[in-house]
Amino acid sequence: MSIPALEVKGLHVGYGDVQVLRDLSLSVGQGQLVALIGANGAGKSTLLRTISGLLKPTAGEINLGGKPLHGRPPHEVAESGFVQSPEGKQLFLEMSILENLLVGAHNKRARAVRDQTLKEVFDLFPILQERQHLAASTLSGGQQQMVAVSRALMARPSVLALDEPSLGLAPIMVDRLFESIKRIRDLGVTVLVIEQNVFKVLQMADYGYVLENGTISMQGTGEALLADDHLRATYLGM
Repeated sequence: MSIPALEVKGLHVGYGDVQVLRDLSLSVGQGQLVALIGANGAGKSTLLRTISGLLKPTAGEINLGGKPLHGRPPHEVAESGFVQSPEGKQLFLEMSILENLLVGAHNKRARAVRDQTLKEVFDLFPILQERQHLAASTLSGGQQQMVAVSRALMARPSVLALDEPSLGLAPIMVDRLFESIKRIRDLGVTVLVIEQNVFKVLQMADYGYVLENGTISMQGTGEALLADDHLRATYLGM
């Protein structure tokens, strides 16, 4: 049995006396595209912040490629291979597209193959190569999201986490972005996606988890979850 790319076991996380995640467990297989869905406030971003080392769990384990990740500071988490593209893009808008991308290649492992990764990113998003010397502020919202995803790829992740990548984008840009995410998976990068667009993300996901009230309430293949009556009623209004 192969070692999961990412495994979370019995995770408990809170803010002060407020418990947010309760005995949460999930597994992301090597090379999979896994969706994590749930209502606002369910704890999705808290989970990513905890895996990234920004929050400390009160109990539980986080393993990346079979090696413990919990308790490590954020820069070591990123260097180990778990890299997050945060909600809201968080670009340096006055810096050029190229400068934003190079920020992602800050760790030693990524710097060694920076030029190769940059070529791969430009192959994935040709518009970024065409406009690489322009300020990020000149791009549309969808193009800025491409920069945010590409900046995370520049860190050479073994697991790429995307937090609400389609938020605020026009439908045509959502389609293009999701096609690019599938291509990233097909290139061999394991992808964990937090996404409000439940129908689209489960259509492309190999597997999915539903987070409700700080714990996993449902899981299954994307196809199986889309066919579930409770999920369709709760998240798709069907």
